[in-house]
Amino acid sequence: MLLLWATTGYTQTGGIQGKVVDESQAPLAGASVHIAELNRQAGTNEQGLYTFTDVPDGTYVVTVSFIGYEQAEQTVTVSGSVQTIDFELVPSGENLDEVVVIGYGTTRKRDLTGSVASVQAKDFNKGVIAAPDQLIQGRTAGVMVINNTGQPGGSTTVRIRGNSSIRASNNPLFVVDGIPLSGTSARPGGRGGYGSDGGNPLSYLNPNDIASMDILKDASATAIYGSRGANGVVIITTKRGRSGTPTLNVVASTGFSNLLKKPEVLSASQFRQALQAYGLEGDSTDFGGDEYAFDAITRAAMTQNYSIDISGGNEDGRYRISAGYLDQNGIIETSRFKKYTANVSSNFRFLESKRLGLDINILAAQTDENIAPIDVGVGFTGNVISQALQWNPTLPLRGSNGELTFQSSDLRNPLTTLAAYKDNSKVNTILASFAPSFKITEELEYKLMYSLTHQAGRRTGRFIAGMINPNDINNGGAFIGNDTETNHQLTHTLSFNKEIAMDLNLNAVVGYEYLSYDTRWNSVSGTGFSDLGDIDYFDYLRYSIANNRDINSFRSPTNELQSYFARIAFNYRDRYLLTGTIRRDGSTKFGENNKYANFPSVAFAWNLSNEDFLQGNTHISNLKLRLGWGQTGNQEFPSGASKDRYIFEPQSIVQANFGNPDLRWESSSTINAGVDFGFFQNRLSGSVDYFRKTTTDALFEQTLAQPAPRGRIWVNLDGEIINEGVELALMGNIIQQENWNWNLGVNATYLENKVSGLLGYYETAQLRGQGFSGVLGQRMVSGQPLNVWYLARFEGIDPTTGTSRYQGLDGTAGTDVDPALNKFYLGSPNPKYLLGISTDVSYKRLTATINMHGAFGHYLFNNTMATVLGVNNLSNRNIGHVFFDPQAVESTSNSASPSNRYLEKGDFMKMSNLTLSYNVGNIGSAIRNLNVSLTGQNLFILTGYNGFDPEVNTDGASEDIPSLGIEYIPYPPARTFLLGINFSL
Repeated sequence: MLLLWATTGYTQTGGIQGKVVDESQAPLAGASVHIAELNRQAGTNEQGLYTFTDVPDGTYVVTVSFIGYEQAEQTVTVSGSVQTIDFELVPSGENLDEVVVIGYGTTRKRDLTGSVASVQAKDFNKGVIAAPDQLIQGRTAGVMVINNTGQPGGSTTVRIRGNSSIRASNNPLFVVDGIPLSGTSARPGGRGGYGSDGGNPLSYLNPNDIASMDILKDASATAIYGSRGANGVVIITTKRGRSGTPTLNVVASTGFSNLLKKPEVLSASQFRQALQAYGLEGDSTDFGGDEYAFDAITRAAMTQNYSIDISGGNEDGRYRISAGYLDQNGIIETSRFKKYTANVSSNFRFLESKRLGLDINILAAQTDENIAPIDVGVGFTGNVISQALQWNPTLPLRGSNGELTFQSSDLRNPLTTLAAYKDNSKVNTILASFAPSFKITEELEYKLMYSLTHQAGRRTGRFIAGMINPNDINNGGAFIGNDTETNHQLTHTLSFNKEIAMDLNLNAVVGYEYLSYDTRWNSVSGTGFSDLGDIDYFDYLRYSIANNRDINSFRSPTNELQSYFARIAFNYRDRYLLTGTIRRDGSTKFGENNKYANFPSVAFAWNLSNEDFLQGNTHISNLKLRLGWGQTGNQEFPSGASKDRYIFEPQSIVQANFGNPDLRWESSSTINAGVDFGFFQNRLSGSVDYFRKTTTDALFEQTLAQPAPRGRIWVNLDGEIINEGVELALMGNIIQQENWNWNLGVNATYLENKVSGLLGYYETAQLRGQGFSGVLGQRMVSGQPLNVWYLARFEGIDPTTGTSRYQGLDGTAGTDVDPALNKFYLGSPNPKYLLGISTDVSYKRLTATINMHGAFGHYLFNNTMATVLGVNNLSNRNIGHVFFDPQAVESTSNSASPSNRYLEKGDFMKMSNLTLSYNVGNIGSAIRNLNVSLTGQNLFILTGYNGFDPEVNTDGASEDIPSLGIEYIPYPPARTFLLGINFSL
């Protein structure tokens, strides 16, 4: 007893507690409270309270930080009792101590030397968000996000500082909590007549689980990711548990969507005028009705979205458990997207020293889609979109008894197409990571991360031919597709952070990483079913005609990546910052002679605002110059590309690819120069960046020149692709009063793209529809931007013959000029300017938030107008309103040709989000921080484009060379209204 008493007296302890509030005395939940001397940290709970127990006697500095507020600190002496220290934080226009996630670590914003943009959850786009890339659309300079389609859960095109590859992927690398994603999905593809959009590979993530997204744009920032960093890196950080009593957060919204925009076609009365003008009236062309088929296939589509999460714990063990449910009906009848998500994250610290840590994260999700029959590969009969646009407006869709109208086998009733096709896809995803760590010393920490990503997708489809054509009762079809993807990651890192000399701090990380990707799929299909009533054909494939069955399967060749990397950063007196990185990647995708490659970078920054000659300037809050250079690579092309590969066909084996042991890495070198600034206590802040990225050794798959054997080979092309531009980001706190606040943010990008030194040319961009079979509309050629349009030049309609006139290569124009042989370079599909505007105005508890985004200086090919709505549709199909001419100048026998007649400016400005929210506050002792909101998404679009939406990108890839800027009978865009509520318990 005497010994225990003596020990207790010798190790006397007390505690520190307090409350953290903002300038209006409202509690700040989730603020970080840190005691540097003890290396202990706690978070504030919903009441803004924090507590440290078992604090030894002594004097300590307690530091509090919270995003958007100035850091505060106080000194406290503990002597056997509990000391209470309260903090009141003041807002900051830009918190330079805000932590930004970079590759394999974090850093303060003030210590950044590369071009990195950070978007926090409070700044995300609002509305129905199926995938996280849509959260940052228009929010960051240099980042373009295009919704390729209006389909719920549909694919997007994401470009950071433009396109830079001819054949390999141009998508950025997405990293979730340190796990690099493959960029693909196990969602099986469709086939002829079914929905052909590939869906969004990130759709399994719940946006309500995401805390921040950091975009690494230049090579000095992305070189740490080596061969996968050429197109930029998007680091997604999910929410974590916070210390304190368990808290339940609830987020719920419901609303509806309707059609935003569509091409204008003739009404029934206008259609009759056109028939009369061309002398085509008759019982076979005018059926006496007044029908608008597009209204029949679209609807006001309901949406429900719910998320809950529970978090709590203490400074030694924190947890967060969440679940989400999204049920989004598409505006096209029969289409629907449902998502179920669950997420468990936990952080622990062990041992008396708390040096042993363990992070465990498990995400599980299922997406379930009913996919509308919107395929871009259809023939003359079209898909449900073209069928509705072309439907004769004088012909009722249903007969007097309610039966669906049948006109002919070539003129399909869009309602029968919806009824005849059934297409469902389910994808189950597990994303799990296990990451122990150990602090060897206060400055040196080791961390191991193992992660597993597994996806399993199944897609079933059937069509009943007899529903489409009553005369065809024995030709139904069905298919089943199964895809799986399993990826493993093992990463070791050793990080060091210490002041190694007076005013000189060293931050370093070294590591080793191993990644493996395994993809497999199989499918079976059949046709020739007899009528089975309500039974789905894909459940009875053996009932199909035996000779009409098809079986396919695939397993990807070995796809592994082994890497060593290091980053070292020096900070001298918070004024001079130097960062260097190196990564050495080895990939199974490349030949034996070039299996490994090195990717270095170096960057320097100068914090002028910390210099003595600016210390007394009260107007300049922040001024930093940045200069960086780095090299990155691109290996996003098929595994096995450097090896001999074979395809097993019925009764034969065919060589599909010839090996190339000298195949090299596609690489990009980037120079970036930037300035970050803040004035008037950071009430006006922003950055300006100039960049120039040069890509060489472009990876390309080409056909062997004859008389070589049939097959293809991967090579590196001569020449280079150059992306050069300027980015501007501005944020201003215009009004900052007790009741009124107004913030305005603007980001703008100028981007120029060109190809040089390329031998010959390569073509892509399939243009589809009647008369366009096999036509490619874009080229990769020196002296032009990537994907430059290569089309005939339209010179108008000849008033005598009513046929099209085109310009010849000799400068003359006439109806006798062959448009297939007289083509010109006619502009770029790559936007030259990107613009994003965001603003929020608050009065007391009422806040209005507006986000807009746009793109300018590019051209789109309106393939829908060219081959679906031309005047040659008359007499039994509808036409586009732009072709309606009561004087009947253009002949109905005039065939469409790929030309700039259908090339339109793609300039647009879209109202992405408008949200009105009211913070009700606490209700009683149970409900806390109740907030009610009304959101409008895609409210309107300002554009001169005549198609569905200038923000579109129908896949027109040829030989897997990507295209850009084509619209062809896509799933139309939607306007959405949502009523939302969120609160805590």
